[in-house]
Amino acid sequence: MAGRPADYQNEIYLQGLGGQVPPFTTNPNELEESARGRLGPGPFWYVAGGAGAGATMRANREAFDRWRIVPRMLRDATIRHLGTTVLGTEMPAPVLLAPIGVQSIVHPDGELATARAAAELDVPMVLSTASSYSIEEVAEASGDGARWFQLYWPNDDEVCMSILDRARKSGFRVLVVTLDTWTLAWRPHDLDQAYVPFIRGVGTAIPFSDPVFRAGLERSPEEDLTSAVLRWVPMFTGTDKSWERLPFLREHWDGPIVLKGILHVDDARKAADAGVDGIVVSNHGGRQVDGAVGALDVLPEIAAAVGDRIEVLFDSGVRTGADVIKALALGARAVLLGRPYAYGLAHGGEPGVRHVVRGLLADLDLTLGLAGFRGVAELTPDALRRF
Repeated sequence: MAGRPADYQNEIYLQGLGGQVPPFTTNPNELEESARGRLGPGPFWYVAGGAGAGATMRANREAFDRWRIVPRMLRDATIRHLGTTVLGTEMPAPVLLAPIGVQSIVHPDGELATARAAAELDVPMVLSTASSYSIEEVAEASGDGARWFQLYWPNDDEVCMSILDRARKSGFRVLVVTLDTWTLAWRPHDLDQAYVPFIRGVGTAIPFSDPVFRAGLERSPEEDLTSAVLRWVPMFTGTDKSWERLPFLREHWDGPIVLKGILHVDDARKAADAGVDGIVVSNHGGRQVDGAVGALDVLPEIAAAVGDRIEVLFDSGVRTGADVIKALALGARAVLLGRPYAYGLAHGGEPGVRHVVRGLLADLDLTLGLAGFRGVAELTPDALRRF
């Protein structure tokens, strides 16, 4: 990513001299509603909806609102340093694109468009097991971009080993294992539309292209989609794993392993004791347990408990540069951005993702400087006050 992230602001204003405005809103509060106008109700609510009454989604935003930045003056913050390295991955800012599955429901190019935009901006992409495209296709689209792989842990060990092997051979360097979605939560918006992409064979490109999975079918997914879906769905949902199963992953993945979905400090300690390399403090964006704690509310105690032993990352509710600053100040090493870039994808494929991510990074850069910080490494809890 050439130049400073904040330069995107000047670029937009200069383009305005020629009568050109951004392709769609830069306001994160309006982005979701704008995307709603471009998508059918099934795809829109699959991205935007949450579990139950949506209490956890609200809790995520309320948690951010309780913390306020206290700007400092005359701090020589003209030039900021946003770059960092997390688990061996260098990045221009402590931001990754969270694993979002079935991206083709919001744009035909799906994960390929996201991968290209992420690579252009040097922002690491975390590819979901529920991708609309195969591991190899997304890797090719990523080019030289940094990429991590998110695993929905299959109940078939042989299939799991095959998927991990393919990810490693395709240049994915960090494994992110999602723990909180071993079965789908009660999601009223999806239920009211009777809409779940997987049973339609969408978001199944990775297993359906896997040689071990295909070997277990009488006919290929191209010949008999229903049978392939009926084999895959119970293979990656319905079974909660245990801590005793973690050595299996270490045996079959030789890079860093991150556990995603940690909300309790005791689970964070167990993760560290188990020898994993990092965790993501996350409630899956409010999509799994209705009435759960806001992820940011538990971040400080988790970071204090294990931050000196493993990398602590964060997602759930991140919308603005200020949100990123708050999460970093409370102990996260980096954050994962979710729904906003999916809305950008819905607006315009690769350019849409690029617009949203550039906007977030510019907002982060500007807000960091205006708050009086010369780099993300300077952020501590003292930068904030809780109200």
